[in-house]
Amino acid sequence: MKKNVLVWSVIILAFLVVPLLIRSNYLLGVMIIIGLYTIIVIGLGILMGYAGQVSFGHAAFFGLGAYTVAILTTAYHWPTMGALLAAVALPGLVAALIGRPTLKLKELYLALATLAFGILVHILFNEGRTITGGPSGLTSIPYLSLGGLVFDRDIKFYYLVWTTVLVISLAVKNLIGSRVGRALRAIRESEHAAETSGIDTAGLKLQAFVFSGALAGLAGGLYAFYVTFVSPSPFGFHASVQFVLMAVVGGLGTFGGPLLGAWVVVTLGEVLRWAVPLVIPGAGGEYQIIFFGVILVLVMLVRPQGLGTIAEIFKKTAVREVK
Repeated sequence: MKKNVLVWSVIILAFLVVPLLIRSNYLLGVMIIIGLYTIIVIGLGILMGYAGQVSFGHAAFFGLGAYTVAILTTAYHWPTMGALLAAVALPGLVAALIGRPTLKLKELYLALATLAFGILVHILFNEGRTITGGPSGLTSIPYLSLGGLVFDRDIKFYYLVWTTVLVISLAVKNLIGSRVGRALRAIRESEHAAETSGIDTAGLKLQAFVFSGALAGLAGGLYAFYVTFVSPSPFGFHASVQFVLMAVVGGLGTFGGPLLGAWVVVTLGEVLRWAVPLVIPGAGGEYQIIFFGVILVLVMLVRPQGLGTIAEIFKKTAVREVK
């Protein structure tokens, strides 16, 4: 118990001190994006790592959350907190509607179905000009405000995003240790055996899908308030591949996997954005997805359990040494 308190004390202290040490707005912005992506990957980790269902369409839920905030605050002048709640509810509702038929599919067919959903939503973002603004997007999104507090600076938004990450992480940790969490793990190991033992596998898979969609919507809503502008480009297939890569690299079914995966992939993306044009003059973002695909294959070959399992091993070793 004391060891857990010490670990969380160190995490919270680092969370409070890091932005005070970062003098660059660019680096602080990268930390905020890592936090937003961590929220998405936490939900995706529940879906893939515990319920055993893959999704290549989570960029669509991310975009639905962002566009919900953008449309409600600019066209209908909703209060910002109300728009953020709607950004959580709408993707969750969409996930519930498409999840029931989609989750009856298995493996490759499920991956293709979620991929098709993501592509369809991205097309709607591009073609729905009267509502979404088309490729030009929507501007003039107000800053998020909570009471008298307006999140109009990067450091304020950093604390908001990472507080959200901490709260969600603790909630998910408790969920995984509960009876529902054990049932989800049973589905991952053998859906047929879980169903035979009386577990409502279809219901739990749908709940995991809705939960992950709602978290992606939350991240999308926060993203819209952070950049105060949305367009279709951040919500395409490339983003969905990145989210799956983050989940796999971090380690499916590990507590620290989402954070580790988001940190590694976002950092790698920034490095590739700088390095690829040096190696391939005139290269654009389309080359990055090739590198991400290669990395995903290598991780699956070399470390299929993900990097988060390495952290778990170090943690267990440290605990044994203390004892």
